[in-house]
Amino acid sequence: MKAVGYKESGSLARADALIDVEIDKPTPTGRDLLVRVQAVSVNPVDVKIRQNRPPEGSELAILGWDAVGEVVGTGGDASLFKVGDAVWYAGAINRTGTNAEYHLVDERIVGRKPSSVSPAAAAALPLTALTAYEMLFDRLRVIEPVPGAAPAVVIIGGAGGVGSIAIQLLRAKTDLTVIATASRPETQAWVKDLGAHHAIDHTKPLTPQIEVLGIGQPGWVFSTTHTHHYIDQIAEFIAPQGHFGLIDDPEKLNIMPFKTKAISTHWELMFTRSLFGTPDIQRQHDILNEVAELLDEGKIKSTATETVGKINAASLKRAHEIIETNKARGKLVLEGF
Repeated sequence: MKAVGYKESGSLARADALIDVEIDKPTPTGRDLLVRVQAVSVNPVDVKIRQNRPPEGSELAILGWDAVGEVVGTGGDASLFKVGDAVWYAGAINRTGTNAEYHLVDERIVGRKPSSVSPAAAAALPLTALTAYEMLFDRLRVIEPVPGAAPAVVIIGGAGGVGSIAIQLLRAKTDLTVIATASRPETQAWVKDLGAHHAIDHTKPLTPQIEVLGIGQPGWVFSTTHTHHYIDQIAEFIAPQGHFGLIDDPEKLNIMPFKTKAISTHWELMFTRSLFGTPDIQRQHDILNEVAELLDEGKIKSTATETVGKINAASLKRAHEIIETNKARGKLVLEGF
């Protein structure tokens, strides 16, 4: 079967940074599904791993986590899906990736594909939707009021993949005020179109921009990028006893400014449940089914902004190049082989 991978980590400038290969088609066992991949998307985690993690245990590493496809085989213990089902999922970071014609995935982290959108449009959402949902509702617990705080969430990096779906989930599932940061006119328009009540510029001081809104100190802050640049400002404008969450990987992060306000801090990794086989691993199956329902009901929409091309090395290189600029809006998707 066709696949795209790399044999050596490092810069995208190398000719062999990503290569087209032929590998054996896998066989499902246990609770695994064998999925014929129809569409994928590219996430910052793809870029980070390609840059920094050499292949382990083999001569080739295959990236890719978001996938939409059709179940073509099931392991002996699988019970949630059957052959012919249309599915979507974000995969597991410790298994072979989805940039391949056929892919094995544990059914407990798989959901039914939303029926109202194309495979490419659907492929934009699983990883970012799981990340945003888990952060907002499992970690930050935004449905539980913070005493004395404004019922508002600040999303730093609102125009990115995770921020784009976080805005929509908040609007679809809560009555909270959504404040999203975006620095360019086109990204500010994007977050407002997705439902943000306010768009503020993260290249300028955040506290004055939030104070002028006249709503008080927000109870929650969700930082998706460059957290180390904003941590002191967050300590200023977040409400006492508020909740802060991040998903990026700053080399150093000093949260001492949070102490006087007793700010709880949460670090979300969408892969944790699958990586450790936690008892609640099937929660991701349930979340994806709920997100599919919200999409089919028109309460949220796909965050796909560009179909880069077919699933091959050339198209994936282009997608990685765009993500490395740190100026991507929404999600980049690829469809077909």
